[in-house]
Amino acid sequence: MAAGSSGCGGNLRWKSEADSGFLGLRPTSVDPALRRRRRGPRNRKRGWRRLAQEPLGLEVDQFLEDVRLQERTSGGLVAEAPDEKLFFVDTGSKDRELSKKRTKSQKRSLLLKKPLRVDLVLENTSKIPAPKDILAHQVPNAKKLKRKEKLWEKLARQGELPREVRRAQARLLHPPVAKAKPGPQDTVERPFYDLWAKDNPLERPLAGQDMFFLEQTKKKGVRRPPRLLTKPSQVPAVEVTPAGASYNPTFADHQTLLWEAHEVELQRQKEAEKLERQLALPSGEQTATQESTFEELCQGLLEESDGEGEPGVGQDMGPEAAREQAGGASAAPARLAAVEKKTEQQRRREKAARMLEVQRAAVRAARLQHQELFRLRGIKAQVAQRLAELARRRARRQARRLAEADRPRRLGRLKYQALDIDVQLSSELSDSLRTLKPEGNILRDCFKSFQRRNMIEPRERAKFKRKYKVKLVEKRAFREIQL
Repeated sequence: MAAGSSGCGGNLRWKSEADSGFLGLRPTSVDPALRRRRRGPRNRKRGWRRLAQEPLGLEVDQFLEDVRLQERTSGGLVAEAPDEKLFFVDTGSKDRELSKKRTKSQKRSLLLKKPLRVDLVLENTSKIPAPKDILAHQVPNAKKLKRKEKLWEKLARQGELPREVRRAQARLLHPPVAKAKPGPQDTVERPFYDLWAKDNPLERPLAGQDMFFLEQTKKKGVRRPPRLLTKPSQVPAVEVTPAGASYNPTFADHQTLLWEAHEVELQRQKEAEKLERQLALPSGEQTATQESTFEELCQGLLEESDGEGEPGVGQDMGPEAAREQAGGASAAPARLAAVEKKTEQQRRREKAARMLEVQRAAVRAARLQHQELFRLRGIKAQVAQRLAELARRRARRQARRLAEADRPRRLGRLKYQALDIDVQLSSELSDSLRTLKPEGNILRDCFKSFQRRNMIEPRERAKFKRKYKVKLVEKRAFREIQL
């Protein structure tokens, strides 16, 4: 195995030496020119590769690469180029002296004419012309354009011109007049009209048109439902501040506003006192302690009930109790025996009694109806009284609705709370605008106005609730400093 492996390696090395074209140093090496040429199919890719690796193939590749290089650099083969293209005539140092005698302006003009280095790098140095792009020379709709040209030549022979030519000639004969820009005096002379009126100039072209046509052409707006036209509250959007809250109020207006603020504070104080009375303990009672609560819980557990667990309580019964029990047992058969079947005579009598009662009721109803004729005046008075009562109730309901129309409704879980009256005490009034203190907040007033007009529900500020417990950790560096 070792010999075979070494022999295989020697064969490979000999093959590479033979392919290189040099005579090897081994005694068994053979001249590559004298070595027999290998034969094989050349119409396969394997044959192409072998042919390219042979000396003849390598020479052909080098020749073709040299030809391509000459075509790129000089535009053709150097052997076929004329002498004028390969050589130039040196005329001496006249041109150098002329270049030295040039002025700065001439040198600057030459530098401006000289191309930049960036442009030279990006310039195509290949002398081979680019292949012709057939698609670039193709004209779309060439046949159609040719037919048009033939048609125009035919019309020109008949004395007719194309439409574009006729329009151009018409524009030359009658040039368009430039529109004058409206000046400021023209806008003043223009008539004014109400944009929202029914007879405005914008609505005149649409007058008399079909409704379906206007809806389809979007000239007529969508009809709004009537509920959108009703306001949720009749309270004005912007309420005028009372006269007493001005920066220089009169004495009467300021006192009136102070009295209103005083009434609000009294009402608030009464509500607080009422709440304290409701939450206070009744008179004569003390606050429950831990001992009293424990005694109430243990009450009835430590004391034994009388007669509980005594034997014979349910067994020993007196004679009277036994007699009552026996009487109760015999009452049920006695009631069953009392219910007996009625005879035919009893049934006829009961039927006659029922018919007689019906006749009496009919006679009584007829007599009462006859008597109602004489009570027409009283009945009319009762009807008028009833109608007056209904009208009074209706007026009361209407007045209550009108009174509640201006009040905020209950839209959410919270009730509407009015803002405090912005008022300054008599000692806080300033005699100068520079020292006047601002009162109220416009943003808060607008927000409360939305709530008062039932546009949004009363709200409260969201409370921050921490989801995790805060853990305090004392750092080691801080603890060392404290120690």
